Amino acid sequence: MENLQGFFRGPLFRLSFALMILGLMRILFLTVFEAFRAYIKAGDKQLPWKDIILRTINWFLPFNRLFRRKPLYSVISFIFHIGLILTPLFLFAHIQLWRGSLGIGWPALPRSLADILTLTAIFSAAALLIGRTLDKTARVLSRKQDFIWPAVILIPFITGYLCSNTGLGAKTYQYVMLIHIFSAEVIFIMIPFTKIAHCILFPLSILVSNLGWKFPADAGERTAVSLKKEGLPV
Repeated sequence: MENLQGFFRGPLFRLSFALMILGLMRILFLTVFEAFRAYIKAGDKQLPWKDIILRTINWFLPFNRLFRRKPLYSVISFIFHIGLILTPLFLFAHIQLWRGSLGIGWPALPRSLADILTLTAIFSAAALLIGRTLDKTARVLSRKQDFIWPAVILIPFITGYLCSNTGLGAKTYQYVMLIHIFSAEVIFIMIPFTKIAHCILFPLSILVSNLGWKFPADAGERTAVSLKKEGLPV
C-alpha cells in the first residue's frame, strides 16, 4: 500500500500534471494561432481593445452580474469556484506534495480556513448539481459532462476532508487517501479534454468573439458564390 501511495504521489502525479499542462498549452497555442490568423484575414482590423479588456476584467470580477439572472445559482457558483481554486492550491498538505514532486512551494492557508473552503466547495458543488437536475431549462440545455463534473470534483474534496478531519482507521485512511490522490489526478488529465479548459481560454474568449465578427474583405463575395447568388442586388 505504501509503495502504491508513493507511486500515486510521485510518478503518477508528475505524469498527470504534465499531461494537463501540455494539453492546456496545446489548446492555448491553437486558440492564439487561429485568433492571429483571423486578425490577419480580417477586412477591418480595428478592435475595441479598451472594451475587450474591461469586459474581460468584468468577467473575472462578476459582482455586478451575480444578481441579474438566477441570483442564488450565480452566487453559489461563484462561492464554489473560490473553494475549488483556493483549496487545492493553498492547502498545506498539497503544497508539501508540490515541494516533494516538483520542488516548488508557497505559503499555505490556515488549517481552519482551508477546512471552511473545503466544506464550502463540497456543499456548493452538491447544490449546483441538484439545482441543475431540478431546473427543467438547465437540464435540457446541459450536456452529460455538466452533471458528471460536479460529481467527479466532489470526490477529492470529500475524501480529503475525511482524511484530515475524521478518525479513520489506518487501513481505511490509506484506501481513502488513495482515492483522494487518484481522483485528483484523473481530474488533471480530464481538464484539457472537457469544458474545464475554459480556465485557460477564458481570458481570450472576448477577444476571439470580437475577431469572429471581423470578416475577411472578400467574405461577402465568396458567400454569394457559395450560395450561387453572385451578381444579384444586395
